Amino acid sequence: MNEIASSPIVSLLQRLETFGGLKSIDLANITNVSKATVSRWRNGSKSPHPRTQLVISDLSYVVQRLSEYYTHAETRTWLFAPHPQMNESRPIDVISSNRTQEVLVVLDRLDSDAYI
Repeated sequence: MNEIASSPIVSLLQRLETFGGLKSIDLANITNVSKATVSRWRNGSKSPHPRTQLVISDLSYVVQRLSEYYTHAETRTWLFAPHPQMNESRPIDVISSNRTQEVLVVLDRLDSDAYI
């Protein structure tokens, strides 16, 4: 197995694309880097800053949970739409601001069928 294929970041990025419908430009915007930087992460030639790795990891976890309910296109829409249970904030911005717990509270409600 080559080093690139086994990179946790590469796996997370692939999961975000497959299950979250997120494109390189989305990830660049979310992490405040260039599309070229995301490309270097994807091919394993660079690694994101540890804080950025945390955002990517949190986002991947949220996408995994959403994929239990939604298609990849619906997941992407859910992430980018203002959400009433988050004071009309977009979940993607909340995650990017290191406030993932707020998104997880909404997902817990979804899991318990208490989604309003």
